[in-house]
Amino acid sequence: MNIKRLNWPLWLGFLVTIFAFVSYPFIFANWETTRDFPWANIPLFVVALVLLFFGVRRAFAPGRRLFSKIVAPTIALISLLVVALFIFTSFIASRWLPPSTGAPQVNQKAPDFSLADTNRKQVSLTDLLTQPINDKPPKGVLLIYYRGYW
Repeated sequence: MNIKRLNWPLWLGFLVTIFAFVSYPFIFANWETTRDFPWANIPLFVVALVLLFFGVRRAFAPGRRLFSKIVAPTIALISLLVVALFIFTSFIASRWLPPSTGAPQVNQKAPDFSLADTNRKQVSLTDLLTQPINDKPPKGVLLIYYRGYW
C-alpha cells in the first residue's frame, strides 16, 4: 500500500482515542491523582481530536477517492462518540452515585460486625482483635472498603 495514500492522521487519531478511553480503567484508575480527575486522558483526547481533524481534512483534499471521503467522517464520528461517552461517564454519570455518608471515616472505630471468610466460617471484628498473632496481641485490624451503594 502506498504510504502517501494512507490517511495516517485519521487512523492514528482513532487509535489514540481508543487508547485514551481504555487506559483510564486499566491504567490511570490505579493512582489517586489520575483516578479522581482524568488529567492524563484529557490531553490524549485532545491529541486524538487534532489528528482526526487533520485526517478528515486530508480525506476531502482534491484527488482523494470516494471511499476515503466516506470512511474518514465515519471514523471521526465513532471517535467523537467515544470521547462523548468518556466525558459522560467521567463527569456526569459518576456524580449520580449516592454519597457515602454512612461509611466509617479514617481512624474511626468500626462497629462490631461478623462476616464469612473464604472458608465460609463466620469471623467477627472482636475475634480478630482478640486472637494473638505470633503470640502477640494484635494492635488493630485494617479494614478496606470498596465504595458501592450504601
